[in-house]
Amino acid sequence: MGSLLNVFKWLWYHINYIIIFVTPLVLLPLPLVIPTPEARCGYVIILMALYWCTECMPLAVTALLPVVLFPMMGIMKAGDVSIEYLKDSNMLFMGGLLVAIAVEHWNLHKRIALRVLLLVGVRPSLLMIGFMIVSAFLSMWISNTATTAMMLPIAHAVLQQLQVTEARAEEQDLQTAAEDNLGFELESKEEITDEKKPDTKLQLENGVVQPQVTQEPMQEFGRKAMEAKYDLLTKGMSLSVCYSASIGGTATLTGTTPNLILKGQMDKLFPGNGDVINFASWFGFAFPNMVLMLAISWLWLQFMFLGFNLKKSFGCGVKSDRDKEAYAVMRGEYKKLGGMKFAEGAVLTIFILLVLLWFTREPGFIPGWATVLFNKDDAFVSDGTVAVFMSMLFFIIPSRLPTFGSYGFTEAGKRIKAPPALLNWQVVHERMPWNIILLLGGGFALAAGSEISGLSKWLGESLAPLQKIPPFAISILLSLLVATFTECSSNTATTTLFLPILASMATAIQLHPLYVMLPCTIAASLAFMLPVATPPNAIAFSFGNLKVVDMVRAGFMLNIIGILCINLGINTWGYAMFNMGTFPQWANNTQSQP
Repeated sequence: MGSLLNVFKWLWYHINYIIIFVTPLVLLPLPLVIPTPEARCGYVIILMALYWCTECMPLAVTALLPVVLFPMMGIMKAGDVSIEYLKDSNMLFMGGLLVAIAVEHWNLHKRIALRVLLLVGVRPSLLMIGFMIVSAFLSMWISNTATTAMMLPIAHAVLQQLQVTEARAEEQDLQTAAEDNLGFELESKEEITDEKKPDTKLQLENGVVQPQVTQEPMQEFGRKAMEAKYDLLTKGMSLSVCYSASIGGTATLTGTTPNLILKGQMDKLFPGNGDVINFASWFGFAFPNMVLMLAISWLWLQFMFLGFNLKKSFGCGVKSDRDKEAYAVMRGEYKKLGGMKFAEGAVLTIFILLVLLWFTREPGFIPGWATVLFNKDDAFVSDGTVAVFMSMLFFIIPSRLPTFGSYGFTEAGKRIKAPPALLNWQVVHERMPWNIILLLGGGFALAAGSEISGLSKWLGESLAPLQKIPPFAISILLSLLVATFTECSSNTATTTLFLPILASMATAIQLHPLYVMLPCTIAASLAFMLPVATPPNAIAFSFGNLKVVDMVRAGFMLNIIGILCINLGINTWGYAMFNMGTFPQWANNTQSQP
């Protein structure tokens, strides 16, 4: 029995190697028995899906498999596959990330967060709203993981201070109560007898009996009740930060990777789509959806962790001492940042200019600046062009105003002859997630292989019977499927696998491709139930004394809320924005771009 157990342990320890070597052999009959391009491409996709789901190899390494397998199986030439790995969407991703790196490097995100929290206040419900709004806003522009990692320590510092001050106030209340209940005057020492309650000791001082605070049972009960209250509050605050970071990432095209994958897949599969997905159009649909999801999520978390005693949660009137002390903690953190430096102002200016240029490039209702200046004959300038141009300024603009005086000295004591630029390549190299660029490229390569091999067409024909199901039901069911799948798989891998299939299905049943692709893309970011589902969940799990059951209970309802909100959006303002009632002409032409 012991030897059998050891064998199982050995197999479990080496499970990744077993999956890597056994899976291709198990799937090999597919291309051998059905020697068609569709079957060969299907073999590659199934193999990559299993590798991505099990993470037996790094996700980015799995994304490189088409470079090897497509040429060897006669699906695509090596040069054609390789060119898929650096598209316009990758440039947009890189430009957006360079902005995020600059914001983080100069601590601008922390200044924004603390400023907003100081405005909101420290009452529990207001604090939760404040943290959720700030986390959602920051994750629209910087990574969800960085947002969560920055916000959680601030939240915990404030909660700890609230707990300490409340404990002190409770102790003082008990002391006062004991004096009021037990303090009475005695005429002489002799009148004091030893017939007292065992948990109350009295001491005579100036003819008055003073209680010595030894009401241990009452104090112990109060302490435990307060610890339970703050344990629940800490859980709620931790979950509110990580969930709102994931929700906020859905609001902008560069907020999270699945959004960019949709943009890339649309341009790849439907090249004549007229730039239907750009920064402005995505924001127009996704931002109201994000606000709706955030508001309902706050109500659910409020109900779960704070209850609905609104007077107590929101508070009114003058701040108590405990509120003032917790507020002082945040103010102290803000003061540590000092005055706003030139570098922070420069980064903020570039960031605001970038967002304005994105919104006005092609707003939709009027010709944008790109159309007037550059895109009269063809779409030369894209959101990626703007992102890269603006992010290049970080390497040109100095971090301090030029002066004829001294710039100070380095830590090694050397004189600084000229101020460094806002960013240097070493910082970018350390913080840029290069693996995501390969993941994006792997998705585009898969889409190209599916198109060229005929697998997309075959899938579309196979899914044609779905035409009998109402479109709204298809959208909800597919969103549920993707949201479930993304709990145990990377949201990037999930979107990469599902979107080409959904595009084929929509074309086959004459349904607007965005009607299913858009909800499923956002649903891929609704990974709320498990600590391993996303890095923000894992960070919150390690910070907030959470159990898996806490995350499952809160996250399950948030998944349902998210899916309902997305499908509400796609059937109301999204329906009008993208003209979902008609099957677009550009969707008939499924010949992808070279």
